[in-house]
Amino acid sequence: MPRQTVALSLFWRTFVLLAILLAGGVFAWVQTLRALEFEPRAVQVAQQIAALVNLSRAALHQADPINRVALVKSISDPRTLSVALREPNDRWEPFEVDRFTRVVSRELHAALGEDTVVARSVNGNAGLWVGFSIGDDAYWLRAESAQSGPLTSGTWFVWIGIAMAATLLGSVGVARLINQPLRQLSFAASRIREGDLDSRLDETTLTSEIREVNMGFNRMARELAKVDEDRAVMLAGISHDLRTPLARMRLETELSVADEEARRNMVDDIAQLDAIIDKFMDYARPGVPALRPVLLAMLIDREAALFRDSTQIRIDSRVAIDLRVMADETELGRVFANLFENARRYGRSPDGGAAEVDIGYSRSGPWVEVVVRDHGSGVPAHKLPKLTTPFFRGDAARTEATGAGLGLAIVEKAMQRMGGSLELSNAPGGGLRAHMRLKRAP
Repeated sequence: MPRQTVALSLFWRTFVLLAILLAGGVFAWVQTLRALEFEPRAVQVAQQIAALVNLSRAALHQADPINRVALVKSISDPRTLSVALREPNDRWEPFEVDRFTRVVSRELHAALGEDTVVARSVNGNAGLWVGFSIGDDAYWLRAESAQSGPLTSGTWFVWIGIAMAATLLGSVGVARLINQPLRQLSFAASRIREGDLDSRLDETTLTSEIREVNMGFNRMARELAKVDEDRAVMLAGISHDLRTPLARMRLETELSVADEEARRNMVDDIAQLDAIIDKFMDYARPGVPALRPVLLAMLIDREAALFRDSTQIRIDSRVAIDLRVMADETELGRVFANLFENARRYGRSPDGGAAEVDIGYSRSGPWVEVVVRDHGSGVPAHKLPKLTTPFFRGDAARTEATGAGLGLAIVEKAMQRMGGSLELSNAPGGGLRAHMRLKRAP
């Protein structure tokens, strides 16, 4: 078996690629802004602290030594700024610990002098401490470290989070706009595949490439509708033109041939030709049938009643009498008639007895699953996918059969027209099994 690969819808593929591109752009801009913001912010912090130190120094210098203590208390604010006497036994730690603090310290030394002391804590009290002297007195000016540092990681994360959220929302919108025409094209193509040849796309869209694709699709749909209409007319004419001489030949044969066996064989040949024409018409029937609730058990019994010869086929149905499915009654009747006919011809038991056909069902959510099984010799596994190919027969012996080789092809096409599906497989213990899914009637 080929290896299964993970498949993404076009929307999610476009969304992921856009999100990666935009997220990379946001990250690059953040790094650029951090680099551009770093140096000016460090210089700005140093200049503000230097201005405070110079202001405090000037105020203290103008005051006499007696009033300096009162002045120190009056200009101090414990929450933001404070000035204190510097003692010889003060313990302090250097301010320079990273690139930002080294730039701030360098600028402070340049503005205040090389003898300026810059510390990040004094006597265990953290902050930005600047030591300066006025004559014989030494002082500390302390500023809050939060006001003298770069933007914190938390601040950057907030802005990055906002930018990423906007990026994701923008990616969703752009991906939706990009994929909207493709989704419409996919939907219209699926309608065409189901037989609705009236599907059309908007030819007035502003995007030139999409407009050209839509115009091409509409031309294709019109051509397909014309071909389908011509085919239906041609087949109706062929059916009419062939059946008239066939009916005349049958009448003349029954009246003119004296040999009973020869007459019977000729009549059978003519009936076979008429049946083959019916098969061609069934397979080529155009259009989408109108689906209505159908009593499945009653329909199966009606089709099974046409196969009265118990020496040829015996049909056992276990379908509930009140089970209803959404289907076209005529189409679904052809489905079971073809399955019964296929079992009668090819589903006989190995000992040559009558073909035994079992019909069962199960409910699966909105679906009804019907299984039609014979007890014949089955079909080689490599030929199972070809059984629904027109004119294909499962084995060499079937090339001598009298059918047109369209029975199972008609079944598959009818199931598709009714919104269902057909799966053929070999049943455990022998025989061919047709597994059909039909929409359950409400």
